[in-house]
Amino acid sequence: MNERAVAPGGLALVEALVNTLDVETGKDALDTPEGRAAHGLAESEVAAARELREALRAACLAHAGHRPAGGPPPTALDGLLAAAPLLVTVAEDGTAALRPAAPGTLTSRVAEAIAAAVADGTWARLKACEAEDCQWAYYDRSPSGRRRWCSMSVCGARAKMRTYRARRTTAG
Repeated sequence: MNERAVAPGGLALVEALVNTLDVETGKDALDTPEGRAAHGLAESEVAAARELREALRAACLAHAGHRPAGGPPPTALDGLLAAAPLLVTVAEDGTAALRPAAPGTLTSRVAEAIAAAVADGTWARLKACEAEDCQWAYYDRSPSGRRRWCSMSVCGARAKMRTYRARRTTAG
């Protein structure tokens, strides 16, 4: 549904994880072996991945100024990421980087991606579509950072048409 390129850097992983669930149809890519393999998940890790996904969706909705309806609050991500501590490593040339203390887990890879995105100022640009029947994650590349929908031609057009029809019924 997203008309634009994927999010930069490690945020592509976060975007892809959030978008494993098509909210409109209920289709969940984590139900398939291919969908699990794309995120390096065993079947036994799916429940935890879904919990992480919905906490990430809540944070993306918050970035766009929306509250999740019935889902976890954006702060739910705190507890999940606490299970994936990061270490500061220093290379031979003196550069420092954050690395997962327990590499390989989805949560640790997400924590590393978020930390890097916070450091480079891109984390707040990962948002979720405001349409309740969509909530697709997208990277907001608009100059003002105020994009509201994953796709203006689909979700934006639907929202504008609903607003138009509502005005016509109240006016007529």
